[in-house]
This record gives sequence, C-alpha cells and structure tokens, in this order.
Amino acid sequence: MHWSTSYIGIPHSDRGASRDGLNCWTLVCLVYREQLGIVLPTYQEDFVSLEEYREVEALFHGERSRKSWSLVEQPTAFDVAVFRRGRHLTHVGIIVRPGLMLHVTAGGASGIERYEAGQWRPRLQYIYRHVDATTGRAAEAA
Repeated sequence: MHWSTSYIGIPHSDRGASRDGLNCWTLVCLVYREQLGIVLPTYQEDFVSLEEYREVEALFHGERSRKSWSLVEQPTAFDVAVFRRGRHLTHVGIIVRPGLMLHVTAGGASGIERYEAGQWRPRLQYIYRHVDATTGRAAEAA
C-alpha cells in the first residue's frame, strides 16, 4: 500500500491537527511526523481561520524562510507545493509523485488531486523540499 493511502478521507478542520480533522498545513505536519520522522511546527496558536488570508500567508512565509526548506523545480514525493488563492499564498499540498498531491480544503476531506491541471495549475507558486526529507526514512518511504 502506498504511504498516501492512509491519509485519504481525513476531514477538514480549520484548527485541527489530527486524523479527527486538520487543515492543509497540519496535514503536511502529520505526514512529515508519521512518514519521515520530521516534526514541523503546527502554528496552531497563531492560526485563526482560512478566512484570515494575511495571517495564513504570514505563517507559510515564516515556515518557508526557515533554512530547513529549499526551493525545487523537479518535485519528488514529500515535497510541499504552495498555492496562491486570490492574492495570497494560503494553501499547501504534499507531492505524492510528480503531478499528484495530497491535500485538504475547507468543507471537504483530504484526497489526491492533480496539481498540474485544472484549478491548481495557475495557482501553483512554489515547490519546497525539507532538507531532512532527502535522507533516512524519507528516502525509504518514497
């Protein structure tokens, strides 16, 4: 069974951070912790709601600026795609394989979707790789 299968169908919750419900960033945190052994900050204390676009974008910007992330052009499993919604960067998805991402949006449940087509293609802004995601368990999980 592919690693992503166990994350499909988790309901969305603005402030959630577990399999009971989560948002797009806390889905990344859950996958990274369980699959790669990498603990990422959830920023739950700073997060209000998806409607607070500037705050959400600031959280993403803060995480991207950490030295543990590098911008990549050729995505691989476990890279993080960052998307613009309106004028702000407010959505992320985890690359399952080039062309497919695991993500969750408000009002739905987590699932796998193409990011190079449809509504996501024009919104894709960046793809980042965590420096620790290329070694150890990450290489084995991919």
